[in-house]
Amino acid sequence: MDLNLLVVFDAVMTERSITGAANRIGMTQPAVSNAVARMRQVWNDPLFVKSGRGIKPTPHAENLWHQTRTPLLEIRQVTTDSVFDPATSHRVFRVGLTEHPVDMIWLPLRKAIETEAPHISIHSVPIHRNTEELLLDASIDLAVHYYVGKHKQVRSSWLFCNKLVCAVRPDHEVLQFLDAKGVLPLERYLQEDHLMVSLSGEARGNVDEALAQQGLERKIAMTVNHFSLVPSILKDSNLVCVTPQSVVARAVRAGELTIVPLSFEVEPAPISLLWHTRQDRDAGNIWMRQLISRFANAETATMAAWFGETS
Repeated sequence: MDLNLLVVFDAVMTERSITGAANRIGMTQPAVSNAVARMRQVWNDPLFVKSGRGIKPTPHAENLWHQTRTPLLEIRQVTTDSVFDPATSHRVFRVGLTEHPVDMIWLPLRKAIETEAPHISIHSVPIHRNTEELLLDASIDLAVHYYVGKHKQVRSSWLFCNKLVCAVRPDHEVLQFLDAKGVLPLERYLQEDHLMVSLSGEARGNVDEALAQQGLERKIAMTVNHFSLVPSILKDSNLVCVTPQSVVARAVRAGELTIVPLSFEVEPAPISLLWHTRQDRDAGNIWMRQLISRFANAETATMAAWFGETS
């Protein structure tokens, strides 16, 4: 069998498009179509069927890709480690992350790419509890997420702590109930209607876990699955929200929201940069890890300065 078919197969599986695969590996669309026809004959399976405007792999194709993708990536790594040049590379990086880190680092990352690596593309892949799985099956190159797993093939590097704050609009009535130290008493906090960002759809998070340890609970009056909605909802409602500091930082700086000190603390979640051991020495992956770390550190320092913190 012509092993070049595996390269074309990997591109079609990644892009789920004949045209996209052709662009990805620098072939013409007819050449990719001919290669797919040969694959079908060699592997005695349709491999791809039409689905809307794209194509969908058959179960046999999915199984084959699962078995061949990691070896292909390892071969590619060995042959490209020493020749990666961001100025000329046309590489596509797939980074798994939630909306919150996207807001923090995506724009400065894009500006750096425009200057240092104009042909490189970077695609965000939404993640929640499947980070490890996506790294292991090579669906993503990197991830920025809270990770508590200990898989021996997943590397991690600490980026920042996801400090949580309670935010409300500046004229919210809850501000009238701060004590002499400027802290909101717990029993008053529990009387409020709460906004929560839930990526899973469950109306329960770290705050609720902390309260449950004291036999307490709050009323989750609204959930959303996008952090970007939090400032606009809080500005025009009576809701209160405990959220990562960076989500509301700009609104606080603009005087549109204010921070309410609470009488209890919720441990911040450490956010890490994650990658697979197969890419430990991949020069392109190392370059992208350095960029992401640089901008995450810069954004964290900016937040600390805005809030008068030392770290």
